[in-house]
Amino acid sequence: MAVYTKINKKLLINFLNNYSLGKLISFGGIQEGVENSNYKIITTSGEYILTIFEKRVKERDLPFFVNLTKHLINKKFKCPRPVSNKHGKYINKINNKSCLINSFLKGKKSNIIKNNHCLQVGKEIARIHKKMWRCNLFRKNDLSLKEWDKIYKNIRYSKNKKYKFIFEEINLELKFLKKNWPIHLPSGIIHADVFPDNVFFYKNKFSGMIDFYFACNDFFAYDLAISINAWCFNRKNILDKKKTKSIISGYQKIRKLSKLEIKAMPILLRGAAMRFLLTRLNDILYNKKNALVKMKNPLEYHSILIFHKKNNFMNYIN
Repeated sequence: MAVYTKINKKLLINFLNNYSLGKLISFGGIQEGVENSNYKIITTSGEYILTIFEKRVKERDLPFFVNLTKHLINKKFKCPRPVSNKHGKYINKINNKSCLINSFLKGKKSNIIKNNHCLQVGKEIARIHKKMWRCNLFRKNDLSLKEWDKIYKNIRYSKNKKYKFIFEEINLELKFLKKNWPIHLPSGIIHADVFPDNVFFYKNKFSGMIDFYFACNDFFAYDLAISINAWCFNRKNILDKKKTKSIISGYQKIRKLSKLEIKAMPILLRGAAMRFLLTRLNDILYNKKNALVKMKNPLEYHSILIFHKKNNFMNYIN
């Protein structure tokens, strides 16, 4: 979440007149995240999140996100509920940009990640995979291995040379990943962005997952790899063995990983690290000026990538 598009009270009141949400009490921008503009809105009927779509999100994909969360809610998964306007439309316009209002989830992210949080996250990721199994929704992964080269070329020619010292390493790693990327693993719709910012807990129990705007079709094990990188490294960017075992154990309580998926995990972890290293580099090098956003440090994922290259992941799950 972030704020790139700024709105004022008058504009928002006029916009909300198209909804049956009562009168506006207050609103404020949310600075966390880097992709879309987000506002928390409080009205006489409750609390909501207004998301204004920016940057990578394509307008043609918006119905997919709405239908995905509606499907998950129907399957009793805890996530935000899309809100339609008085005419039954979910995707609308504000400041000439597409936007969506979602219900506000109870709870908050955990600032101190414990083994029990990882166990619960593993279960919920697996629940998404099972609930979306054989679902007829489909969205291509626009940030898959094939797209990483394009992002690398974009950042390589940036005028900002602060991160130039890792460019050749990135180039070599991309060649390695292309040569070794797995095929024919179990796949379906994945969240693709299960970071601590996107998972809420209430009294240390999972209360919901947000931000499905990277959701797409890809390997289930790749989704788990993204989450291991996001949840199981300590502040020194060393993989925590107990947290890693917890997230995998939680996952396998709901959906068993195949032998091929487990074998592919070291490569998937390197790929997951590369994906976020590249997109964070791109965001920080080409960020809009005056945007209210807390940029993520790309070097965090450079360190995670180096860790996976130097260490045998299997030693952390056996």
